[in-house]
Amino acid sequence: MGRTAWLGRTGGEPARTSRADDFREFAAARANQLFRSASLLTGGDTHLAEDLVQETLGRMYALWGRVARIENPAGYAQTVLVRTFLTHQRRRSATERPLGELPEPAQVPGTDPDLRIALLDALGRLSAQDRAVVVLRYWEDRSVEETADAMRVSSAAVRTRSVRALAKLREQLGDRFAELAER
Repeated sequence: MGRTAWLGRTGGEPARTSRADDFREFAAARANQLFRSASLLTGGDTHLAEDLVQETLGRMYALWGRVARIENPAGYAQTVLVRTFLTHQRRRSATERPLGELPEPAQVPGTDPDLRIALLDALGRLSAQDRAVVVLRYWEDRSVEETADAMRVSSAAVRTRSVRALAKLREQLGDRFAELAER
């Protein structure tokens, strides 16, 4: 998919694909992955995850004319998503939590819902920075340097946060994780 892609028309004249068409194709291809990452970042809050994806895609569209200079637009979109999430977490209103019971999550064949809920709950208890490190490093399998660049921190800060975040997750899950993982 390139911004300068040419499509042949029936009359033999080439037609340049429009910026909007290129972006629609990109957004359709990346939206699901962005949503999965956003869901992990938000601790399972699908409504906030949808908002973050929409804001990320909006920001990507605004700079889509310059995207030809970006080596990896999909990776850049993930970076924009993480930065959008971190900005959202800094806002005062981000700490508000609705009360009440959550709806029953959809069952996905081949997954253990108890394990998923336990992991999402533990992930949701981490600070926004720690959660971002865990998602980038272990969900998206990014390097320390890529994670540091996405979060605008040093590589040493990423390594330190990784160790601390994993220790917090182990502490929160304790024996429960081993019990759930054995199923």
